[in-house]
Amino acid sequence: MPLSSVTQRDNERDIPFYESVGNECTMFEHAFHQRLPLLLKGPTGCGKTRFVSHMAAKLGRPLYTISCHDDLTSADLTGRYLLQGGETRWVDGPLTRAVREGGICYLDEVVEARKDVTVVLHPLTDDRRLLPLERTGELLEAPDDFMLVVSYNPGYQHILKSLKPSTRQRFLAMSFDFPPPKVERDIVARESGLPGDQCAALVNLAVSLRAMKGQDLEEGVSTRLLVYCATLIAAGMPILEAARATLVEPLSDDADVQEGLMEAIQATFG
Repeated sequence: MPLSSVTQRDNERDIPFYESVGNECTMFEHAFHQRLPLLLKGPTGCGKTRFVSHMAAKLGRPLYTISCHDDLTSADLTGRYLLQGGETRWVDGPLTRAVREGGICYLDEVVEARKDVTVVLHPLTDDRRLLPLERTGELLEAPDDFMLVVSYNPGYQHILKSLKPSTRQRFLAMSFDFPPPKVERDIVARESGLPGDQCAALVNLAVSLRAMKGQDLEEGVSTRLLVYCATLIAAGMPILEAARATLVEPLSDDADVQEGLMEAIQATFG
């Protein structure tokens, strides 16, 4: 077998699995090559993070993932001075490393971060593509192979946690949702090893439970939870036990809601 074929197969094994459902992969590639920042919108567990991992590996760029939260500061992104071996040294944060080395920096659930964090991003999201480091006096220019990607779940937005229009309009944007049932069945089967017919039943159940979002549930069943459930079933755990641990307990603490979920699961699997 030619060496190039072996190398190509090895590279394909290193790329995280992602099943495209539209033109999202093409759009990502265009954004990367045109040096444009990208905003991903969609519910929890619908594949946004896996999509970014897949594209980073496909493009051969290192990925720096940052899970945003209320205590995340701009210094967590850019870096800080730390005491090392009796000396005070500057240590780059993940955003700075991505800019210096050329990579994809992904801020997951960016609306959860403090406002000073989004301010740091602004110079990187226009034609300047600059990262000022006030503490070191540096002004870093992002190389061509740097890309900024952020995501959030619009379902969690409220007046105190949303992206300002001035920030949103600095990004290309794509909306994500759960895959069509057939595609989701194939994803769950591939990720878990559970036979396709059983995965189809899980997906049909998930579609029914997602209809409860906004009524009894704050959020619908994610593809991630379906994979967890299918993985437990494939490993030999009884279906109802696996479903309770993955499709009931993570979704609600309300006893009445949990009972309703279990009734739906029992009606599906008996």
